[in-house]
Amino acid sequence: QVQLVESGGGLVQTGGSLRLSCAASGRTFSVYAMGWFRQAPGKEREFVAAIPSSGSSTYYANFVKGRFTISRDRGKNTVYLQMDSLKPEDTAVYYCAVADSVPHITRGECDYWGQGTQVTVSP
Repeated sequence: QVQLVESGGGLVQTGGSLRLSCAASGRTFSVYAMGWFRQAPGKEREFVAAIPSSGSSTYYANFVKGRFTISRDRGKNTVYLQMDSLKPEDTAVYYCAVADSVPHITRGECDYWGQGTQVTVSP
């Protein structure tokens, strides 16, 4: 069992930045690939970013490339999502999740999910 708790969401103006954190506890955190998803009102949940257990590479949805950065700190069992140059269309609930591999993450085939944190970007 893995527990995931997101934090760092909030209200920010267009062009601003936020850093989301996802703290993991339970089973060994380091063996999992980690990812971030988001769900806007009236829309389906969508993949945002992923990082493998090694942390050696990162993967992003096209709509966040160059603006968002995913990273992980094994010592703190935490994964981060640095979000810069935020746009109103980035408004959503952001979720972190874990899976055995990055391909599972990108397909949304995740073993555990957090409860989500709200990000609101004002015009």
